[in-house]
Amino acid sequence: MQNRNSADCIVFDEQAEYCHQIASMNRGRNLKYYIETLGCQMNEADSEQISGMLIQMGYTDTLDIAKADIIVFNTCCVRENAEFKLYGHIGKLKTVKQLKEGLLIVICGCMMQQKHIVEKIKKSYKHIDIVFGTHNRHEFPKLLFRRITEKKKIYEVWEDNKGIIEKVPVKRKSIITAFVPITYGCDNFCSYCIVPYVRGREKSRNPEMIKNEIINLASEGINEITLLGQNVNSYNCGMDFPGLLYYISDISGIDRIRFMTSHPKDLSDNLIKAMKEIPQMCSHIHLPLQSGSNSILKQMNRKYTKDEYLFLIEKIRESLKDITISTDIIVGFPGETEDDFQETLQVYEKAGFDFAYTFIYSKRSGTPAANREDQIPDDVKNRRFAKLISLVNDMTLKSNINDENKVLQVLVEGKSRTDDLVMTGRTRSNKIVNFKCDTDFTGSLIDVKIVKGHTWHLEGEKI
Repeated sequence: MQNRNSADCIVFDEQAEYCHQIASMNRGRNLKYYIETLGCQMNEADSEQISGMLIQMGYTDTLDIAKADIIVFNTCCVRENAEFKLYGHIGKLKTVKQLKEGLLIVICGCMMQQKHIVEKIKKSYKHIDIVFGTHNRHEFPKLLFRRITEKKKIYEVWEDNKGIIEKVPVKRKSIITAFVPITYGCDNFCSYCIVPYVRGREKSRNPEMIKNEIINLASEGINEITLLGQNVNSYNCGMDFPGLLYYISDISGIDRIRFMTSHPKDLSDNLIKAMKEIPQMCSHIHLPLQSGSNSILKQMNRKYTKDEYLFLIEKIRESLKDITISTDIIVGFPGETEDDFQETLQVYEKAGFDFAYTFIYSKRSGTPAANREDQIPDDVKNRRFAKLISLVNDMTLKSNINDENKVLQVLVEGKSRTDDLVMTGRTRSNKIVNFKCDTDFTGSLIDVKIVKGHTWHLEGEKI
């Protein structure tokens, strides 16, 4: 029996035939694709599927947009600046498209689920070839086939998902770590958030599908997985989220399991117990607070109070002694008073967060908060944001200094972008560690002694 938020799965078979037909057309042409991903880890996972489909269609990837024969922008609409960034990118490509015969430009993702955005692209950016949304990205091969054969621009966006698409080909960005979505969509409807409107209601993947994907990842040499969902704690498909963690914990070859994001209202004692009992679970949890004011939390529709949140933090720290806790904070939500903001600073200090992702409230068309008349002036939001950043940086530095002289296990992700003699990786607590080394340990788990804590990373020495 399926649970309330589980979903029928749709297999990729029909689209695979379109992949085959396009691959036949492309044979011998050495065509390349370029993908620009705007947004969260879920968007990154979606882009890996789009890459997988493009490879099946006979394209190879390139990091040089000038060499691409097809350019894909996978969009985000959570923040307003993502829209500005997209328009800047595609505006510049109008001349490029005129000069490069056969160049195809594709826009997909969350932003395309908003009708006014699609209409703007139709009217103002006529050089765009294909537009599709989050729910029908698996139909990309079919849409591309139609664009090539019918010579017509394609605008096709589903209003909701018709099931979870399984067995879509994936081209992973990393050979060490991998994202594994376990839910799609969201049922929480926070008053500032556009996600439920662009990704649909929450649906959970079949646990056997999830486990089989992870088994395959382990066979490919992946060391670490991150289970993804807008709210992983509400996973519900024959088992709950802690049950899923136990279910996948016997997979050989996976050394680390992470997850994000957790909603505080749904984080259970059983999840804390699972994190303590399962050896592969990493000692980090991301738990968005958003605001420290009960009044603002209620207006945000977060469904917890600051005291309930702090009690939860206390329970986590009591049970998981080496845990690091990160969070999200929004500054300048409509109606936020100076007292509300000061409460956020106080709760941040009291919770003792190790690091945070901080945001200035961005009005999103279609959300309840966007219609409010008590929007906070930009100068006030910027002033408050600067104060928050100062506190976050101070406490992050303090947390990192606290790791000095400790020996921590690091999963090495590769060489530093700025120095070939420096390797970089992450601890189980999700902190970045840089250390000098003349041997390439990419993909290895090694012990590193931390010699100095910086604001954004730890500096270490290989043991």
